[in-house]
Formats: sequence, C-alpha cells, structure tokens
Amino acid sequence: MPLTDTVLNTKLQTAAREAGLVVLSTETGADFHKRPTARYRLAATPDADPKQTLTLELSEDFDFDKPALLPELTQHLKEEARRLQNPRPDVYVTQYGVPVQLTAFQWPFHQSTSGADSYIVHGTLHLEDGTDSPLHAKIAAAVTVTFAEVLTAMEQPYAESFLYNAIRKTLDQGQLELLKSGNRQPVPVTTRYYSRWKKTFVFTDTTEQERANFLLLKVYWLSGVLGHGAPVWISDPRDAQYLNTTPADLEKIAGDLSRQGLISLQGDAATATPALMAQAHDFEEKLEKGIAITKPAFNEEMRAGHTNM
Repeated sequence: MPLTDTVLNTKLQTAAREAGLVVLSTETGADFHKRPTARYRLAATPDADPKQTLTLELSEDFDFDKPALLPELTQHLKEEARRLQNPRPDVYVTQYGVPVQLTAFQWPFHQSTSGADSYIVHGTLHLEDGTDSPLHAKIAAAVTVTFAEVLTAMEQPYAESFLYNAIRKTLDQGQLELLKSGNRQPVPVTTRYYSRWKKTFVFTDTTEQERANFLLLKVYWLSGVLGHGAPVWISDPRDAQYLNTTPADLEKIAGDLSRQGLISLQGDAATATPALMAQAHDFEEKLEKGIAITKPAFNEEMRAGHTNM
C-alpha cells in the first residue's frame, strides 16, 4: 500500500495541518534493522528554504493505538513549527556556551545489538560557531528499558526533546568529546532524568541568573552570529525542560534582559543588540572553556609515575 494511503499518513497530515505545517514530501525509509519507515519532510510553506524544513521519521507500522499519541504528535509539530522560524532551527546552545547542531538522527530507536537491555538511536552533534569547524561527536544515545516504560512511544515526536536535552547535559558534564573524527560516543539516558513523583523530565536545576545567562548565550549565537540579526524563539519548551523551568519564566527573564538593553524583544522572539554583540570576547572565551571541558584530562602525577596503583 502506498504511504499516502495509510492510516499513519492520514493522522500525520491531520496533525501537520493543525500545527500550521505542510507536508512537502513523503517517502519510505529504513530503520537501523532495515525495517521500513515513513519519512516526511515538513515546512511552514511549500516554497520554504531547505534550512527551514524538518524531517519526521516514524515506523511505517506505527498505528496511534493510544489516546495520547495523536495529541502529543500535534503538540510536537506545533513546537517544531515555531522553532522553524529560527534562523537555524537545528542549532541549540548548552549551558556552558557551546552552540551545537543536532543532526542525522536515525529514528526510531532500535534494540541494542550488543546484548544490553536498552534501546539505541544514532545521531551526530556538530560544533556550530560560524567557523565551519570540523569538531563533532558521533552519538549513540541509549535509553534503558525502565526509562522506556515512561515514554508514550519510542518514536521521534515523543522522544526528541528529552533526548536532545540529555545530549546537551552530557556535553555540559564533559562526557562527550568533540573530535575531527572518531567512533560513536555513548549518551546514557536513564530514569535519573525523570521524576516519577512529578511525572516530568528533570535535567539541570538552575538559578534565575543562570537562566538569564543561558538566554544571552542563545541570542548571541543563534541571532547575532549564526542568524545575522534574525530573531530567535526565546521561550522554547525544549530549553525550558533543559533548564528545569517553564516557558513563561524564560519570557519573564527575557523581558528583564530587554530592559537592560541586551536583547530586543518582539513578542516571544529576541534579537541581539549592539550591547550584547559588544561582549563577543566574553562569549568566545566561554566557548573555549566549554570545549575544553570535553577534552580528556590526564592526571600529571600518574603520568610521571608518582602515584601508587
């Protein structure tokens, strides 16, 4: 049966329309184990710039057998539609000031082939600082079976946000190394990222000042450097989840930063001001430090043979 005639396609088209998106193309893909997938390319308009499109890939036999599946897909697409208005929808900033592109994820999850009791998805993280840097990390994100039980489905729309945030968190912790080439590096996603009591994902407890610093980093890199002054979404729920806060809180903090003259606000979109861009040296220095913590550190005393083993 052609993909255009499937229940999956009908549901996807419905969710896309409600989110204000159009489906540009539909094709059959393949997952890690070569099972068929349905791959959709979506955008806000039929003539959208390729950089302002998104790819959604689902198991071809995904059947929306739970009541929450279609509403959650629709909400995911609504957020993606808003994110597509950013100059670089595929770029995120870490708390340590490292702008990264998250790309080439091979959805959906597949069961580990190493015998581990986990589900895996592969992708790539690139340093995206406007210099065409070759530094990147190939990723193998692993979700434990226990963690998988709290998910609505092991598919892209239901897992992408927390997975991207787990990757950012892992980079913040210095547990991913940015290289010119290399093997896949693990990103463990366990129940430590989920509060069963609150029924919510938990990543990084932050102060108001830390959240303000994050927003300045985001606007500097995504608007000022990569966006050439184009506005960026300031209250992205994905960022709010990463910072353990709410979109409303991010909007409030952005208002304070606007009154300080550091960003210019129009609704929920922010652009970098000359005052913010004047701090370029500070942001570049923070970037260098953020990259430095991803590099393995060697104990010099052990290297010199001064430590008993």
